[in-house]
Amino acid sequence: MGLRSLVLGRFDEKKRWRGNHLTQLPAEVTALTNLTSLDLSGNHLTQLPAEIGQLTNLTKLNLRANQLTQLPAEIVQLSNLSELVLRANHLTQLPAEIGQLTNLTKLNLRANQLTQLPAEIVQLSNLSELVLRANQLTQLPAEIGQLTNLTKLNLRANQLTQLPAEIGQLTNLSSLVLSGNQLTQLPAEIGQLRNLTTLDLNGNQLIQLPTEIGQMSNLSSLNLRANQLTQLPAEIGQLRNLTTLDLNGNQLIQLPAEISQLTNLTTLDLDGNQLTQLPAEIGQLTNLSELYLSGNQLTQLPAEIGQLINLSELDLDGNQLTQLPAEISQLTNLFELYLRNNQLTQLPAEISQLRSLSELDLNGNQLT
Repeated sequence: MGLRSLVLGRFDEKKRWRGNHLTQLPAEVTALTNLTSLDLSGNHLTQLPAEIGQLTNLTKLNLRANQLTQLPAEIVQLSNLSELVLRANHLTQLPAEIGQLTNLTKLNLRANQLTQLPAEIVQLSNLSELVLRANQLTQLPAEIGQLTNLTKLNLRANQLTQLPAEIGQLTNLSSLVLSGNQLTQLPAEIGQLRNLTTLDLNGNQLIQLPTEIGQMSNLSSLNLRANQLTQLPAEIGQLRNLTTLDLNGNQLIQLPAEISQLTNLTTLDLDGNQLTQLPAEIGQLTNLSELYLSGNQLTQLPAEIGQLINLSELDLDGNQLTQLPAEISQLTNLFELYLRNNQLTQLPAEISQLRSLSELDLNGNQLT
């Protein structure tokens, strides 16, 4: 039957490269036409020979961590490929022929130097996972909307300033990672991604969210950390399946009352904003276990905070609190309470009822 799998490089258990020192692919390898899996990761390959096209039975090809600057046009002959890993090379462009690898389901191009994608990438109609993290992409082709079988799309750490409206056609996406780009706005069509469960927009330049974000009814994790948001649309309250909402490092001055509708939230991070008060409706988030509010401008807490009976961690460092409501005593599951650098002069006697409390930080107050 002949050799089916050949490994000439891979990680060891400590994630160190145990590749060889191949600078070119031996001709003997390209003669192994029965190969279905070829791992050449962690070598020093600068190019692939045209003869790679002879390995027509390959379904998996791993070229991670080499020094490839381009792919040969003959790669098109690998028509049975389902997984292609090109992570950590020096690719500046992809050949148009890559579009002919129509059986590809997973394509990893992380950590290359790609500045654009060929329009032919839309021919990869079976692609379910596309990783483009840490390249130099400034835009996506409108045609990307034709990759309708995509479930995971990772574009972290590129130079994208906008998304094409056609992104809304990727209705099978469950995970969309866009952190570390330069996005200032999102297209309204993003609301069409109703199967999305994870949306990561950390470290962009968003100043507002489209109201259509409320249509993402299956979203469970929304990361908006380190943007420039000054307000949230009321429609955010429609994201009833959200469990994690990260708004750390924005410029929010208030929260909409509709945030109370996010009753499945377990983690809410509002550190580093400009909040001066919390809406009374926050008390309806009864599944919250972690609430982060450090580095805001809060002068008081609503009595309703006592309704957050599942809260285990509450961080209020660096605000302007002068007192705590007696209702804080109702937080019987509170394990950690941080009140560093406020303006507290006394604590309510009821704080002694927090029997689960193991860490209480009051440094930098005016307690007497």
